[in-house]
This record gives sequence, C-alpha cells and structure tokens, in this order.
Amino acid sequence: MAENKSELANCKQEIAALKEKIASVRTEPDQQFLASVASRRPLSGTGKPCDLRQRRILKGHFGKIYAMQWAADSRHVVSASQDGKLIIWNAYTTNKVNAIPLRSSWVMSCAYSPSGALVASGGLDNLASVYRIAGQMSDNKSKATEQRPEAELAQHEGYLSCCRFLNDQELVTSSGDSTCILWDLETKSAKRVFSGHSSDVMSVALSPTDPNLFLSGSCDCEAKLWDIRLDSHRPVKSFVGHESDINSVAFFPDGHAFATSSDDSTCRLFDIRAYTQVNKFANEKILSGVTSISFSQSGRMLFAGYDDFQCHVWDTATGRLNTTLNGHDNRISCLGVSADGKALCTGSWDTLLKIWA
Repeated sequence: MAENKSELANCKQEIAALKEKIASVRTEPDQQFLASVASRRPLSGTGKPCDLRQRRILKGHFGKIYAMQWAADSRHVVSASQDGKLIIWNAYTTNKVNAIPLRSSWVMSCAYSPSGALVASGGLDNLASVYRIAGQMSDNKSKATEQRPEAELAQHEGYLSCCRFLNDQELVTSSGDSTCILWDLETKSAKRVFSGHSSDVMSVALSPTDPNLFLSGSCDCEAKLWDIRLDSHRPVKSFVGHESDINSVAFFPDGHAFATSSDDSTCRLFDIRAYTQVNKFANEKILSGVTSISFSQSGRMLFAGYDDFQCHVWDTATGRLNTTLNGHDNRISCLGVSADGKALCTGSWDTLLKIWA
C-alpha cells in the first residue's frame, strides 16, 4: 500500500514537472521552430516565387468591400460592401449573377453555404441575415431586386464580425459582444453560445476535417479552438502569442494547424497537437496590420492582406516572404483561395475584387 502511494506521488510530481515544461515552452517569445527545422533540411520548391498574376477584375460595388467568400464550386464569389449590397459573381466571366440589397449598409461579413443555395451577411445591425439564392444561379447579369431574408438571427448584443455555414441548417457567427453562436436555421434560434473570450471576436474558421471544430480569433489577442459538442464556456484549447488584436484565423488544409493575423503586423502558425506556435511571419519593413489570411491548397503558401494595400505571400515552412501581389489602391480587407486551389480573390476598400491565378 505504501509503495502504491509512493508511486502515485512520483507520478504526480512528474506530471507537474511536465506541465511546467510545457507552459515554459508555450510562453517563449517569437517561436519559429518550423523555420529553424526547414533551414537545416532541403525542401522541394524552396525559393521559387509564387507566380500569380491578376486575371480578372470584378467591378460593381460602389462602397468599401469588407468581406468575400468563394462558393464550393470554385466559380462563384459572394461579396459584401458598404454600398449596402451583397453581390454574387461569376469569377470566370466577371458577370454579376445576383445583387441583394441589405437592410443595413454597415455590413462586415458574408458567407456562402456549402450547397451554394444560401448566403449570409451581418454587421453593425447585430443581425445575421440569411438569403436563399437557389434557382437564381445563372451567368446572366441581373439587377438588384428586393429579396426578403429567409432568416434574421438576433441574439448578439454587439456587431456581427464574421459568419460561416457548417451546412444548410447551421451557421456560426462571431460578434463584438465577445461571443460566438451556433445557430439552427430551421428554428432560427441559437443552439449554443460560446463565451470564452474577454473582448470582441473578429473571426471564425471551420475545420476542414472535423465538422465539430471551429476557431475564433479575438481582440483579446487569443485564438481559441471550440468543439460544438462540449461545454460552450470552455474552449478545447487557447493559443497566445500576438501583441494586438487578432483579425483573422484560418485552418491549415490538413486541420492539424492554423494561422492567425493581427494588428501587430504579424501572422503566426500554431500546431494544434503540439499546442504551440511553430512559425511567425513578419518583416521589419512591413509595419501595417494584417486584415485577412488564407492558405494555398497544399498549405505551403500563406496569403495575407494588409492595410498597406498589398497582399504578401509567405512560405509557411521557412517563414520567409515569398512574393508580394500589388494591384489595389486601398486597404485589402478580405481574401480567399478557391476550393480547387486554382485562384485567389482579394477584396479591397477601393471597391474592387481581383482574381489572381
């Protein structure tokens, strides 16, 4: 009996020591473990610049563009602008497929459902508005027509900063009220409220491999991983490292890692399994905030939109700046890579969307 107690005490001491070691590693500043490993090993494709060129310009908005997202078909794009419209584009032809007037022009986010039948938006009206567009997807130009939202989801007490469809029945939103909400679109009610942040939640991202997981990034400088099946007040994990507001989060294609972007002029790569930061993307000449990020299909490149009107492309393995895409005349507010990995879309306060391939 005494021996068992002694072994138990030793195990507890080892566990405590390991926890302290893990905590000390996690709090080390400017961790660039992946870059240090990559510098010692030959990597295929290292040093090759990302050869993207501007292929299309989508013109039609008359106000600052704040958000965009590709449809699952990698052909259509939805965008939201402070001209008070959601526009659905054919990115191949540059035609406007649909234009939906919004009740509030102070829109901050938009989303496309996986089926392509629904779009959603939200902003300073504190609402998530969902519109059905099934049967209207054609390549003909269409004028803006009055269209009632299929659902208006009201429970947030602050502005709606981001929205993403899990499927045609569920939507995740983030808000300036420091919470995220999982909505049931059939009942138009909140299924879960996730309340672990201490400041405005600016972005959410859905796991590409597990439909139960999503990320949130906040002005409290933390990113949190949530499981919709678990306690909505306790995230699975919290990740720290940024020195200012986190504006955007994006999952690595395999779902085991994710990137964050911040007003501290850096992007960071976190490994979920190692529970730590493994790379940092920064340059002493880049001093502006990072508004939005998206991975290439392979995950080797991280595209980041900045307040300095440019899209910088980072090598996720080496941490080095690969190339810079110049083309906008104002802040790049949003960007995204198509599902097939063949195109990048950037949206800007200059009222334009640009397609790179």
